[in-house]
Amino acid sequence: MVEDFNRSHSAVVNTATSVSSATLISRILGYARDMLIANFFGASMVADAFFVSYKIPNLLRRLLGEGSLSTSFIPVYTDYLTNKSEEESQKLIKSVFGAFTILFILLTGTGIIFAPQIVRLIAPGFADSPDQLQLTVLLTRIMFPFLMAIGLGAITLGILNSWRKFFLPAVAPSMLSISEILFILLITPFMDPPIKALALGVVVGGFAQFAVQAIPIMKRHSIMPVINFKHPGLRRIVQLMLPAAIGLAVFQVNSLVDTICATLLKEGSVSFLYYGNRLVQFPLALFGTAVATVALPMMSENAARKQLGELKDTFSFSLRSISFLILPAAVGLIIFGEPILRLLFQRGEFTPYHTGQTYWVLIFYSIGLIFFAGVKVATSAFHSLQDTKTPVIVASAAMLLNVALNLIVVFVEPVKNYFGAGGLAFATSISSALNFILLVIIFRYRNGLIGGKRISKSVFSHIFACIVLAIFLIYARTWTASWNIFIRVPAVIAAAAVLYTSVSLMLGIPEIERIKKTYLKKYED
Repeated sequence: MVEDFNRSHSAVVNTATSVSSATLISRILGYARDMLIANFFGASMVADAFFVSYKIPNLLRRLLGEGSLSTSFIPVYTDYLTNKSEEESQKLIKSVFGAFTILFILLTGTGIIFAPQIVRLIAPGFADSPDQLQLTVLLTRIMFPFLMAIGLGAITLGILNSWRKFFLPAVAPSMLSISEILFILLITPFMDPPIKALALGVVVGGFAQFAVQAIPIMKRHSIMPVINFKHPGLRRIVQLMLPAAIGLAVFQVNSLVDTICATLLKEGSVSFLYYGNRLVQFPLALFGTAVATVALPMMSENAARKQLGELKDTFSFSLRSISFLILPAAVGLIIFGEPILRLLFQRGEFTPYHTGQTYWVLIFYSIGLIFFAGVKVATSAFHSLQDTKTPVIVASAAMLLNVALNLIVVFVEPVKNYFGAGGLAFATSISSALNFILLVIIFRYRNGLIGGKRISKSVFSHIFACIVLAIFLIYARTWTASWNIFIRVPAVIAAAAVLYTSVSLMLGIPEIERIKKTYLKKYED
């Protein structure tokens, strides 16, 4: 049994590393795109219009695409792969493509028609600026087909992950960034207003992202849509998806409330939240999402085979892993985030003032980074057991807390004046902490011990290593203040990574030991 657990841990480490490598490529390209957006459009009225417009189809994509659809598809499809024939598995794929192609076409058409009403609903602060409102409506209509592209891409992602192929789905979002970069550089001069080029780049990139995932699948399976609403597997996916979508709707309401409240704050607040969140998403995607992505099909297979002990061990190891990886990232962003923001964004229309405001937001997002990652892993554990209802209930409680805190930030003048957009980020972090804690408590209550003492011991050792890291970063921030920013940031990050790894090895932290043993074994083999 211990050998099986160690093999499972090594599989998580190996595969998560592959996902992280692909995610790193995608995120680097994403930051290159964001640097161009900041350079060309800054944190202006035009930039706010784009980010609000992008949020609308993106919100539906997360509700009905890679969020609820992928996580509901993987457990059912994994069960078909484990317990049914190849022919039955292929019939399921065709039925899923048929049903959701129709759904995404209908939603895209509806969104284009009712774009003015949708924009007025989610950006009430734009009502005082007719030009900004009109631009936001135009960009929303251009970008709505992105929903269909990424929605279908969520199905291909689920298929590949169920086959234990993680690298391609993780690197596929690079196509979106590449498309946006090319459209900014090549098409912007020919567009009026220029921001339209970026919106078109989003749509083209979305379909390219779907295509690169679909090609390897078509070598093994036909993905020609078949209309069969009575397929039992499709019905099961929809049954799981509905509560999952509601749960994600709760999460997206949080994000939507943040955006609505940001439009009621000073100009640029929407952009400050966007850029701050983008930087937090880097370690979250690189480590938290990577671990959760790998853990879901593994735990789903454990569930299909009725191996609850192995499932809980994978869950426990995943929580310890994200603690080891995410805590130092949070410390680094809180202490050294301002130079990183200057390196990434401060040029052209993005001024030192914008950097300062974004760093303020970044601090409060970073406080909740460990909980953002924890929620992803804990939710995957429930989904692997085909329980999508519990995360909905828990997320609803967290949403109510977030909404209440956001309203305080916007309408209580002393809080508004002090926190500004940072208060909205802080509210998100606090509500995520509640979400994570409740999920873990409920999972442990229903399924038994998950190694709480072992998790606590690991987390305390991670915290000690992070204290050493924090002391180093505080001094490094002062020592390197006069350095060229392009040398300063990479040098400090590299030194911090070496220090944290060295301290972890000296402390004998189990997670770094598992990584070391996994790669030594791979090297020996």
